[in-house]
Amino acid sequence: MNPDSFENLRLELRRGCLVLAVLAALRREQYGYTLRKTLSKHGLEIDEGTLYPLLRRLETQGLLASEWREEDKRKKRFYLLSPEGADVLKQLLSEWKSIDSAINTILKEHDHGTH
Repeated sequence: MNPDSFENLRLELRRGCLVLAVLAALRREQYGYTLRKTLSKHGLEIDEGTLYPLLRRLETQGLLASEWREEDKRKKRFYLLSPEGADVLKQLLSEWKSIDSAINTILKEHDHGTH
């Protein structure tokens, strides 16, 4: 497979996963830098050029709330999952678990030679 094709598929897969990870991580209030560190700590690297537009989009969709506050003598924008975001997260997690279960079943059937 062409390396560019693989990279496009990988990025497409990551995009949806990042939305789910960001919503899950923002059940606890964080600002952008700490959110990046949280995601990175769990193996999901995300650069600022991807994270901040994603946060703005999720807020515009009503899934996040944010507010500017001063911390350590600097203004920082803190994000938190909104009530609507919590409902969407619950639905997305259900969908994620269903997809994960289906893929694992398909993989097991293949490994065991059953079709």
